[in-house]
Amino acid sequence: MIRILDSKQVGRLFARRAARLGEAEAVVRPILEAVRKRGDRALMEYARKFDGLERRSVRVPRDELVQAARSLSPEFRDAVGAASANIGTFAAIQKPISGMRQISSGLQLGQIVRPLDSVAAYIPAGRYPLPSTLMMTVIPAKVAGVQSISVASPRAVNEVFGTAHLLGVQNVFQMGGAQAIAAFAFGTRTVPKADRIVGPGNIYVAAAKKLLAGEVGIDFIAGPTEILIIAAEGDPCFLAADMLAQAEHDVDACAILLTTSKRLAKAVAAQIEQQLTGLPTAAVARKAIARNSAIVLTQSLDEAIAVSNRFAPEHLSISDGTLLSQVTHAGSVFVGPFSPEAAGDYASGPNHVLPTNGAARLRGGLSSADYVKVISVQELSEKALRRLAPTITTLARAEGLEAHARSVEVRVNAF
Repeated sequence: MIRILDSKQVGRLFARRAARLGEAEAVVRPILEAVRKRGDRALMEYARKFDGLERRSVRVPRDELVQAARSLSPEFRDAVGAASANIGTFAAIQKPISGMRQISSGLQLGQIVRPLDSVAAYIPAGRYPLPSTLMMTVIPAKVAGVQSISVASPRAVNEVFGTAHLLGVQNVFQMGGAQAIAAFAFGTRTVPKADRIVGPGNIYVAAAKKLLAGEVGIDFIAGPTEILIIAAEGDPCFLAADMLAQAEHDVDACAILLTTSKRLAKAVAAQIEQQLTGLPTAAVARKAIARNSAIVLTQSLDEAIAVSNRFAPEHLSISDGTLLSQVTHAGSVFVGPFSPEAAGDYASGPNHVLPTNGAARLRGGLSSADYVKVISVQELSEKALRRLAPTITTLARAEGLEAHARSVEVRVNAF
């Protein structure tokens, strides 16, 4: 049964799981070092041990991808096509634009946008294989113009391998866990080195990404998934369904409802119990509801928003758009009764690879901007340089950098 708490009790509920990540780092550190030193040999050893790999290479042959795509039902292909179109449209909106602007007479400033050379996407396939994550990671990369896109998934699943083929991905590898992250970070004879690794994963994938950040670019470190719902009123059936949709992901998932209504709190709690009956994923969802989830009673919607901003949830669901102006920290926001989080997971367009564990205080979800470099450009005329010369030389000499000052004066005094 889900807990109903007072807002004063949320502190313990919102405690982060840093200790678990630290434990995972100790486990994955020797795996990363082994792949760094021994490349494919170590990678194959771990793939056979942890992923049950039987093929002679982690690379998935093209004919296997083709065959996987042929096995897909027409309904699944249509769903991939419709979802891909919306994901691509939204990714194009988010992509930074190249261009120059004249700021003042003779001074032009701007930027050029260039794609990364190589990216790698991690696609989980443990409890649930996720072709939707493949679309969410690959399509923005294609929109950004990345030429080399690689995908890793630990199990041979037709929906994942077939979707990769439909999206035109040729570098597909059957590998998972920390060893997959290490292979992309360092590169091996079989696996190309990536400039950036994106995509969610289990605690060991998250730990590997954390340890290798800086050596390779990453999107962010994702922990267990979470949703926070704010509702003073609403359909208890809808709200319970949204909480269970999150809870079924993982026993560590977190689903929280903030409400000012005791009546609604009790009704949602009852609905959760009712909907768990007959839910195929109830064994997982029930644990997540009991361990990590709660319905929290707040004094006002303003207090609920304050609690939400403190939590910085991965997914935030609000009853209407009037609360948007107060939202400062969230991975993705779902507005109104007909915007379930599942729509964002699959088909509406915004990315479902989102920051968890409070990282939404720092950034939003994955986007096409994560796959490009924004390079600043400046062009000054002689007149513009003369105008700025006193400012430049004064600041340069204040810092003791005489050559900087002279590099300007040699130009303005030459004529």
